[in-house]
Amino acid sequence: MKRLLALAVGAVLLVTGCAADKDAKPGGDTFNFVSPKGKLDNFYDGGDRQPIPKLSGEDLMNPGKQLSVADYAGKVVVINLWGQWCAPCRHESPEMEKTYQQTKAAGVQVLGLDVQDRDRSAPQDFMRDRGLTYPSIYDPPGRSLVQLTGYPRNIIPSTIVVDKKQRVAAVLLRELLASDLVPIVQRIAAER
Repeated sequence: MKRLLALAVGAVLLVTGCAADKDAKPGGDTFNFVSPKGKLDNFYDGGDRQPIPKLSGEDLMNPGKQLSVADYAGKVVVINLWGQWCAPCRHESPEMEKTYQQTKAAGVQVLGLDVQDRDRSAPQDFMRDRGLTYPSIYDPPGRSLVQLTGYPRNIIPSTIVVDKKQRVAAVLLRELLASDLVPIVQRIAAER
């Protein structure tokens, strides 16, 4: 496990260019991810938050229907990158469902982003078998993530939390439990 964590941190450093703390603030008109010193949990305060680029794609469970983060404007959106092939995702997916059930009344939407699954039936079965009720974008090549400058698309699972104003509030580059995520989401949902 330690070796896997070390490899993940190394990948983050490689992808993000070993940014220094002074570079940790995103800049420009849209979100630009930087992970200072390879941190796995990255949080952005209100003034440091930047808009998330348009993330959209085909609904995993409803071919032909489009889903977008913008569909949930005014809600906190928890974007979870996953794949049915990913062992940590198998442990994390029930935790995402718990998070969704515990926070949806507070205006939170969990939105999956299924990547690297070439056959749609496998991730569909994965969601049905686990009783996952939140929607997922089906994006085998991960094209929707190209707009996230600097984001380490090879770290699966990972989670992006977007505030009610469609700005990135947190990036978590690790497997999460509901007990990790719910307090973060509740804090962001309580913001005015």
